[in-house]
Amino acid sequence: MGWWITLGILFLLAILPLGVSVHYNSEGAVVKIILGPVKITVVPAKKKPPKEKKEKTQKEKKPKSKPNKPKQVGADAPTPEPKPVKKEEGGTILDFLPLVKTLFDFLGDFRRKLRLDNLQLKLIMAGGDPYNLAMNYGKAWAAVGNLLPKLEEWFMIRKRDIEVECDFVASKTTVIAHLDLTITLGRLLAAVFKFLFKALIKFLQIKKKRKGGANNEPDVT
Repeated sequence: MGWWITLGILFLLAILPLGVSVHYNSEGAVVKIILGPVKITVVPAKKKPPKEKKEKTQKEKKPKSKPNKPKQVGADAPTPEPKPVKKEEGGTILDFLPLVKTLFDFLGDFRRKLRLDNLQLKLIMAGGDPYNLAMNYGKAWAAVGNLLPKLEEWFMIRKRDIEVECDFVASKTTVIAHLDLTITLGRLLAAVFKFLFKALIKFLQIKKKRKGGANNEPDVT
């Protein structure tokens, strides 16, 4: 029975969503950290109440201590010699490139594990001239059409709601945006462990090459 409870807890932790929620409107941006079912607001930060100034009484006041006089140093006292600064030496670029490639592979794999749970965008176009407003309306939808394939390539989008409206009375164009970007704890740990495993293999290969004294350029493809 205990094993089933343990497996159940591990399963719930693995599917626990972690991420960020961003909302923007006329009142500004609101950023929240997603920790499972809990959302913690980080922007705007909560204002701390001002501390009340307490008047110090005569008993609370401490007597001022007299400053200590510096000790006189004799003229014959030996001056300490400055310690030599060790200059940092760079590592060979041939050993560095495989590690960079491993990092880029991790970032690409990590990006594909991210998920857009909710993407909402509402653009309200302003303008008094119907012709110019119609032209801008078409350009806005063209920009949305170019942006969506990129987002679908980068992330997995579960829910999206994009609108473009026209307002002949408004004096300026406004936007309302909201997105929830998350990744499960299991996916995050899997990506991190995969990166660490690949980085360890590369490190051992570099170490073995140094011991063998080989000077050939490592294969970074």
